[in-house]
Amino acid sequence: MNKFIGCGRMVRDAETRYSQGENPMAVTKFTLAIDRRIKKQGEQDADFISCVAFGKTAEFIEKYFSKGMKMIVEGRVNTGKYQNKDGQTVYTTDIAIENVEFAESKRDDSVQGGSSRPAPSSAVGDGFMNLVDGSTDDLPFN
Repeated sequence: MNKFIGCGRMVRDAETRYSQGENPMAVTKFTLAIDRRIKKQGEQDADFISCVAFGKTAEFIEKYFSKGMKMIVEGRVNTGKYQNKDGQTVYTTDIAIENVEFAESKRDDSVQGGSSRPAPSSAVGDGFMNLVDGSTDDLPFN
């Protein structure tokens, strides 16, 4: 079984590109910083995991997540290799994201690094956002 589940913060905004061809598909790459449980003196406090998402999942991540936001991801570990311009073999490890969820209920720029993206509509006291009539076109679900 090849299964990865992790919870961390985006290191920077995701980079999205579209494949070429008759049916272009979104490909989003980002890095997730996942805190370590045990912190040893002199070592980094987090692991930085390279992630890639495709299609609707990629578009969802690009649209709704930004630098500093906490997210839960689920996917599989992909390994590969290629030859760089110097002829050396480079080995890669990425998580191919299959599912993503928000890990925080509301935006707090002081915690999340203050991305340049605007926060969604203000939340009411119960944690839900008020939607303006007819504004459901931007939602990722029906």
